[in-house]
Amino acid sequence: MRSQMREARRPWTAALAAAAALLLGTPAGCAGESGPGRPDRRITVWSQESLPDRIAATEKVVDRFRRDTGIEVELVGVAEAQMPQLVMSAAASGTLPDVIGAATLGQIWQMYGNELLNTRVAGRVVATLGPGTFDANALALASDGATRLAVPSDAWLQLLVYRKDRFDRRRLPPPDTYGRVLDAARRLTGDGRDGMSAATDPADVFTSQSFESLALANDCRLVEAGRVALASQPCARAFAVYDRLARNYGAPGTQTVDSTRATYFAGRSAMVIWSSFVLDEMAGLRADALPSCPECAKDPGFLARNSGIVTSLRGPDAAEPAQFGEVTSWAVTRTAEEEASRRFVEYMMGAGYEGWFGMAPEGKIPVRRGTAEEPDRYLRAWRSSELGVDARRPIDEVYPPELLDRLVEGVHRMRRWGIAQGEGALVGAAGGELPVSKAIGAMTAGQLSPAEAAAQADEEVASLRASLERAAGARRSR
Repeated sequence: MRSQMREARRPWTAALAAAAALLLGTPAGCAGESGPGRPDRRITVWSQESLPDRIAATEKVVDRFRRDTGIEVELVGVAEAQMPQLVMSAAASGTLPDVIGAATLGQIWQMYGNELLNTRVAGRVVATLGPGTFDANALALASDGATRLAVPSDAWLQLLVYRKDRFDRRRLPPPDTYGRVLDAARRLTGDGRDGMSAATDPADVFTSQSFESLALANDCRLVEAGRVALASQPCARAFAVYDRLARNYGAPGTQTVDSTRATYFAGRSAMVIWSSFVLDEMAGLRADALPSCPECAKDPGFLARNSGIVTSLRGPDAAEPAQFGEVTSWAVTRTAEEEASRRFVEYMMGAGYEGWFGMAPEGKIPVRRGTAEEPDRYLRAWRSSELGVDARRPIDEVYPPELLDRLVEGVHRMRRWGIAQGEGALVGAAGGELPVSKAIGAMTAGQLSPAEAAAQADEEVASLRASLERAAGARRSR
């Protein structure tokens, strides 16, 4: 989520399926060769941290690596929307980059399923740095049992941000359960204001992520007992609650990643579901996304001080609260020059790590906490990293230590649909084809009831799962 998905997505499923088909038909010894690259001390690195300020910050770290090692690095910024097609073309022609930075869980599981990763290098890097220096949950999400798919680097969390001043005036408790969220949304809707800003765009993965954060809170599972479970009672209840929040207590029309934030920033909604990437913008530190509420004109930091933040929710069908988020990783491809790529990733997770997560600490919470000698080194550095683009302030000067503690703990508590059940490839496929976003869009437009939306999403995800199983069977029979 480089810029909280401001760009359109192309389906990973279709792109990587096409790549797999092309690779199956590539003769041995041609461009689609699958072995490691010949050592020449030159590597190509694609980074999905492709915003200009983040590329510039990454280049500074990469320059130090070049000077220290003599290894040449070509750094290429790639927008997430372009990545599937670029991976497809590169895999078919034998021109995959050596390393991909900021790869999402869905992407690495999709690439792993299509045999495009060098998991041997990832395993060596984690073993060298020390598995105990990483957050155990982040390692598990980026691993298939004992196989390290990639090297987890950092994480963002999905948050429920609310106007604490308005809640206090109405004597409302923090919106940390379904009941409290619904009650607050109802009571704070009116007089030209909405109770909630929640995404409904059927063409954006942000809608699926927003829903998954709410669904996990009610113990809704993508897969249960070997079957897709989106039509289960916990999931059906999650669809119904999301419908009420978005349609009854939200702004009319399709709500996007940008419109949900803009509505909250303008003071027109009491709550918004967004990622931790909102924290620097909410503090008035990014000129292209400044808060515009009436109080914000004279005080750009007004929203940051007057917003409360819920990191985990609980629904009535769940025994405990749940936290949704994303872990991004360094992925080494199957054709990478192994030694140079290994050294690069180790550098980015060691000497260059603070420069990497420090460029956007609100959305790059380090999942390597420290070193064997200094177990909390990187967490301490993160806490004093500077937020913002056009203006910068240390994150611990803008937000209280209690919130920073909850963000760190949220990485350890983070849950994701399907991955723990061995359905990582399905997670990647669903993130590309967007069956849940489409169902949410139709539901909140009044075209489907919540029960029908749950059934439609369930059917489409089951169809994706069957397609993946057929593709896996074809690869095994080669």
